[in-house]
Amino acid sequence: MEIYEIEFKGRRRERYGNPLSVLVEVGEYVIVEAERGEHSGKVVSRSEALEPEPDLRSILRPGTPEDRECLVKNRLREQEAFRTCREKILERDLEMKLVDVEYQFDGNKISFYFTADGRIDFRELVRCLAAIYRTRIDMRQIGARDETKRMCWTGSCGRPLCCGTFLHQFRPVTTQAAQHQNLSHNSSKLLGACGRLKCCLLYEEGYYEEAGKRFPKLGARIATQLGPGIVEKIDVVGDFVTVAHDSGVVERLPRAMMGEGDCDGQKCRRDVESSVEHDHDHAIVHEG
Repeated sequence: MEIYEIEFKGRRRERYGNPLSVLVEVGEYVIVEAERGEHSGKVVSRSEALEPEPDLRSILRPGTPEDRECLVKNRLREQEAFRTCREKILERDLEMKLVDVEYQFDGNKISFYFTADGRIDFRELVRCLAAIYRTRIDMRQIGARDETKRMCWTGSCGRPLCCGTFLHQFRPVTTQAAQHQNLSHNSSKLLGACGRLKCCLLYEEGYYEEAGKRFPKLGARIATQLGPGIVEKIDVVGDFVTVAHDSGVVERLPRAMMGEGDCDGQKCRRDVESSVEHDHDHAIVHEG
């Protein structure tokens, strides 16, 4: 069974079947079945399902030049609806931020996307909008990440945001990802345009987590030629360890001097008595 992924405004994606065997290619616009009526979107991928997927809506037909003209008109109508809805929100002093408006292709539904800190009673607003546009009104509350995804702003790296280009699903990002990479938890540089931890913190987390097993733990007591000290910093990329000695001296050592094998602060312990031998090839965990 052929499954097509269709992308709509705001990079919203849904899966559709093709029971009518409509001839479509990736990158083309198609008209698809909607909850009530028809909608238009772009085919972004095609795959074969091993088992039938229930409740999939269908691709109805390929898009035409006339359909594209209708889409352009809908975009203009969306701008007008955005201004109108924002005015009505201000009139009612509702604590909500309007983010985007999406017209269904056939005009049978208008979706208003908004953010808010809590639940909003927008029933009166819906009645007002329905009286103006004489169609079904759909109010959708979204989160900060979904807002940023729809807007597709520019990130601090100078490139379009990942969620606005190629990142289709959000994975939970925790401070543990920053911890594995030895990044400051309090740094504002860790926050993305949405105000949440950057999704890109996950891209190299696996590498840092695995590579970190070869290093002693931060805060571990070790002994080097210069005497006992505490692991103050780990440079996974440079393959160095910074040790702050009890004497006040700060030493930067290549990890190669710490011996072979996993060195996670538990497995690379050495005999305490050997810490006085000033071994040139290894750093030694200090037990005392």
